[in-house]
Amino acid sequence: MIPPQEASARRREIEDKLKQEEETLSFIRDSLEKSDQLTKNMVSILSSFESRLMKLENSIIPVHKQTENLQRLQENVEKTLSCLDHVISYYHVASDTEKIIREGPTGRLEEYLGSMAKIQKAVEYFQDNSPDSPELNKVKLLFERGKEALESEFRSLMTRHSKVVSPVLILDLISGDDDLEAQEDVTLEHLPESVLQDVIRISRWLVEYGRNQDFMNVYYQIRSSQLDRSIKGLKEHFHKSSSSSGVPYSPAIPNKRKDTPTKKPVKRPGTIRKAQNLLKQYSQHGLDGKKGGSNLIPLEGRDDMLDVETDAYIHCVSAFVKLAQSEYQLLADIIPEHHQKKTFDSLIQDALDGLMLEGENIVSAARKAIVRHDFSTVLTVFPILRHLKQTKPEFDQVLQGTAASTKNKLPGLITSMETIGAKALEDFADNIKLLDFQETAGAMLASQETSSSATSYSSEFSKRLLSTYICKVLGNLQLNLLSKSKVYEDPALSAIFLHNNYNYILKSLEKSELIQLVAVTQKTAERSYREHIEQQIQTYQRSWLKVTDYIAEKNLPVFQPGVKLRDKERQIIKERFKGFNDGLEELCKIQKAWAIPDTEQRDRIRQAQKTIVKETYGAFLQKFGSVPFTKNPEKYIKYGVEQVGDMIDRLFDTSA
Repeated sequence: MIPPQEASARRREIEDKLKQEEETLSFIRDSLEKSDQLTKNMVSILSSFESRLMKLENSIIPVHKQTENLQRLQENVEKTLSCLDHVISYYHVASDTEKIIREGPTGRLEEYLGSMAKIQKAVEYFQDNSPDSPELNKVKLLFERGKEALESEFRSLMTRHSKVVSPVLILDLISGDDDLEAQEDVTLEHLPESVLQDVIRISRWLVEYGRNQDFMNVYYQIRSSQLDRSIKGLKEHFHKSSSSSGVPYSPAIPNKRKDTPTKKPVKRPGTIRKAQNLLKQYSQHGLDGKKGGSNLIPLEGRDDMLDVETDAYIHCVSAFVKLAQSEYQLLADIIPEHHQKKTFDSLIQDALDGLMLEGENIVSAARKAIVRHDFSTVLTVFPILRHLKQTKPEFDQVLQGTAASTKNKLPGLITSMETIGAKALEDFADNIKLLDFQETAGAMLASQETSSSATSYSSEFSKRLLSTYICKVLGNLQLNLLSKSKVYEDPALSAIFLHNNYNYILKSLEKSELIQLVAVTQKTAERSYREHIEQQIQTYQRSWLKVTDYIAEKNLPVFQPGVKLRDKERQIIKERFKGFNDGLEELCKIQKAWAIPDTEQRDRIRQAQKTIVKETYGAFLQKFGSVPFTKNPEKYIKYGVEQVGDMIDRLFDTSA
């Protein structure tokens, strides 16, 4: 039981705490009431603020929209005004540019092309927006007039500034390649640089905007005339120089000159001059020394004339190559790329046809000379033919991309000259008839002997001397052929070269019956030549070993029938097929371009090679053709046996 004092104290304590709590609660209640009041006041303020914002927004948004509309309207007005100015400017183009177009582009091409650009845009505008307007007709008419003026300016610039190249400059240009002492390259300036740039600009405008190609015809006609006149001028220069001072300037002269084109004589090849002298003697005298006739043309004058004609033609050929190269460089800057070859083809035709016609005239003259047995005249063909062959690679390069008829003109002329030259040699050999003068020729040789045994010139002795002489000539000829054959890196080609020449010599000896005379001192000469021929055939056939070795039995893998091939074995078979195919294609491509003139020998060599290759390939194909060594057999088995034979049949045939 709690004592009364403690209970009273306890009660007072509780009452004090209760009073404190009540005071706290009363404070909290007052605070909440104040807070609620503040909240209500804040809500009222916010509501009022929101109301005001809404009113402000309702007032501002219409103003903003109206302002935006006004700005848009202003921009539209500005754009409209700009468009109107732009459109109105098209209506003023004709009047603004008419004077410039009427006065033409001469001296102010840049300004003129600027005016043409404005007219072009006006035409495009009216075509798109007002195709029925009279303004369209005005600007179209002005554009056509301006285009015609540009075409006329192009023609005028080309005509006024295209000059014939002087003979002296052409000769310097030709001699530039061979003159080792020349320290500077000779260049041609067909058009002044400023004129060239104007021509190029007009050309590009006519192609891009004028849709015109006629100027290309104008170009090639003007330049073709200049090229043709330049070459003809060189020819006339030779004739005038030879008639006035004896001989023309020639780039063959070591001392190059700059002042006059008639300083030193042309040096003719000594062998040609000697041969001409011998042949003209033969043409006028028999071997017995009797004169052939009395009404003769003075030979020296005629030979000098032939020399001039020959030199002139040779130089004109070289001039054509150099000038044509220079013309193409000029053309490449002016004519669009896809029209360059065709335009160049047309440009060179007159000059090229002139050269070819003159060449054919030389052939025709040589043909008539052969009929007269005037072999000294025929000799003019030889230096020309040599020069044409030497120049042919440059010719071919210059004529790249031209028509086939253009490319074939020079080869056709070369063929004609080779034919007439061969005819001349054949007729000359037939006319000499050495066998008919064995005793005379033998006596000539015997007369040079100093031994006592040569004091009596018997017929048999003379024949032996002549036989020895011919054998010596044949020996030197054989050494010469061996030396020339070494220039061929391919042993097979070297063998074909020697085969052809040995075969030709043997046939010629048999045809002329000189073989009988050779046999007087060389009993085995005929057999020796036949052995040489066979030896070269065998050398040639060895070139095919690199093809047949791939498929030869000794080099093939051994495997059991029915047993699956290993990867290594399959790979070996693939390599054998590929090696054969590649080798066959390579040899056929190369050897198709080789030549064997003797039909009988050609057929014989082809047949022998065909037999060897077909037999080897047939055996290989029979053994491995049906073996599953690949999933793509057509990739490796590219040819049948007969196909291989057909490919070999086309060897030595450039027309195949």
